[in-house]
Amino acid sequence: MKEAFRANKGFIAFLLLFGIFRTAVADWNPIPSASMRPNLLEGDVVFVNRLAYDVKIPLTDISLARTGEPRRGDVVTFSSPKDGTRLIKCIAALPGDTVEMRGERLLINGRQADYTVLGNGTEHIAALGDLAALHLRERSGDADYRIQVLPQVRAMRDFGPVTVPRDSYLMLGDNRDNSGDSRVFGTVPRALLIGRAERVLVSADILGNWAPRTDRIGMSLRQ
Repeated sequence: MKEAFRANKGFIAFLLLFGIFRTAVADWNPIPSASMRPNLLEGDVVFVNRLAYDVKIPLTDISLARTGEPRRGDVVTFSSPKDGTRLIKCIAALPGDTVEMRGERLLINGRQADYTVLGNGTEHIAALGDLAALHLRERSGDADYRIQVLPQVRAMRDFGPVTVPRDSYLMLGDNRDNSGDSRVFGTVPRALLIGRAERVLVSADILGNWAPRTDRIGMSLRQ
């Protein structure tokens, strides 16, 4: 063992440093589901800035220092407060906000978001087949982003009002009618935030022929 360690100590040191880098500085996150359509597609791999909000001790949720404040509209990765699964969603509401949804329309502190129709799309759901999707631009305060709704799907289109606790955030998927988010698992404490997802690194059509989607490489998550 000692000889093997000495012979490979450079490689072992590289693995340790790489592990620290991924758990403390920057990371990547593959997108396995449709919950963030139309902005993120299955097969995208996104760059995650782990220093966007906190400097943490590697492999822990212990923050050494705050480097920035999460903003409404940020796309973030975090550990689910329900079972620890890594998820990626949009921050819809901040600490102290009172949030509700009525007929798919988001209200923050009593003020309804503004909506603009962008167009139509299609989403395939195994049990239901190809469904019509409506793409909208949602403007909530200073946040401005695209969302998708699926009128033919039974979904939670009404909830709240809920007041977001201190140092916690309310998360929603951009694909509002096909997303398990804070409507299911509640608000997310800041300690469970992993980082801010910023750009698509690579992308491939994993639901089709695995062809690379070169037009998505380097794409900002909020346009």
